[in-house]
Amino acid sequence: MEYSYIVNMLTKYMRFSSFFLRFLLVFYLISLNVLTAHAFTGTYGVNYGRRADNLPPPGSVVTLLKAAKIKNIRIYDADHEVLTAFKGSGIEIVVGLGNEFLKDISVAEDRAMDWIKENVQPFLPGTSIRGIAVGNEILGGTNMELWEVLLPAVKNVYNALDRLDLTKVVQVSSPHSEAVFANSFPPSSCTFRDDVLPFMKPLLQFFSQIGSPFYINAYPFLAFKSDPEHIDINYSLFQPNEGIDDAKTKLHYDNMFEAQVDAAYAALEKVGFEKTEVIVSETGWASKGDEDEAGATVKNAMTYNKNLRKRLLKKKGTPYRPKMVAKAYVFALFNENLKPGPTSERNFGLFKADGSIAYDIGFTGLVPSSATSSLLSFKGIGLSNSLVFTIAALLPLILTL
Repeated sequence: MEYSYIVNMLTKYMRFSSFFLRFLLVFYLISLNVLTAHAFTGTYGVNYGRRADNLPPPGSVVTLLKAAKIKNIRIYDADHEVLTAFKGSGIEIVVGLGNEFLKDISVAEDRAMDWIKENVQPFLPGTSIRGIAVGNEILGGTNMELWEVLLPAVKNVYNALDRLDLTKVVQVSSPHSEAVFANSFPPSSCTFRDDVLPFMKPLLQFFSQIGSPFYINAYPFLAFKSDPEHIDINYSLFQPNEGIDDAKTKLHYDNMFEAQVDAAYAALEKVGFEKTEVIVSETGWASKGDEDEAGATVKNAMTYNKNLRKRLLKKKGTPYRPKMVAKAYVFALFNENLKPGPTSERNFGLFKADGSIAYDIGFTGLVPSSATSSLLSFKGIGLSNSLVFTIAALLPLILTL
């Protein structure tokens, strides 16, 4: 009797355990599928541009980002030295497939496969590559040939990833500039340009099918610079101001950043993509500019970036999409001395080329702003740049022990 009872209980236990394990496995796989389908799992990221000849080595940049607790970055290529340096860091990266490759990639899926096998697959899973940005600011730009090849290139990249079983790990996207819009004020009136729409709509359709967001480069700085007499600087900088009211939606906006994001949502809604998420792929404020570049000062750059960071860390939505958490990548990590164009283009960095902060928004630099002489003395005794920057970055941590 006792023996039968024990066997019966053990059988029931084993059945329950088997069911429970299967449940856990299914739950894990569902969770994994959800998590790995997104390139941007936080709310605050940074663009790591490298058009300069005086930047810290990639290994030191990893140290810098970890100290700043920045877990999401975008780069504009798929540089192997950078991807190798980020191995094991846990920092999630979106790599860029440059505009110069689009025509070739659009021709055949095998060409996309070759690019991925060379620049993405070998670095997985050690380096957390979570996305591929196919081109940058193509639609609305001056090269009409690229408008025509963008969607074929995007499809070939996605299909190649699918053949490699990587579509749940690496997201495909393509960031746009504000030039894709015919107008954006007030936010509810925003529409896509008539000439852009025949190319934008099928692209949005494909991205909707594969679950990719709409990436927009949104710069209140550029809007203010273009019309400083009529745009309130405080509205641009998240500072106290009267704000603007959208008569159609009856919504109030006290900062331009949210207005620009909601303008994108309004444009998407008008063409049938109201469920598409908007993510800001670039935003920032120049700390220096030419005489005709209004607002390009250290004080304004510090104010914008400090307030933007506070806003994003709240993990809240916008007036028009309160349930869609606002996300953005700041432009840029460093000042880049080789960028062409006006002075502002070379002065968007949160950090200077030596790794010190450009201004204080709560980050710690690789070296204190006042410690340039200490850095030079390290160099003087023959230490490598990488070791110098790493030692300097660890000093604040050591002193707190």
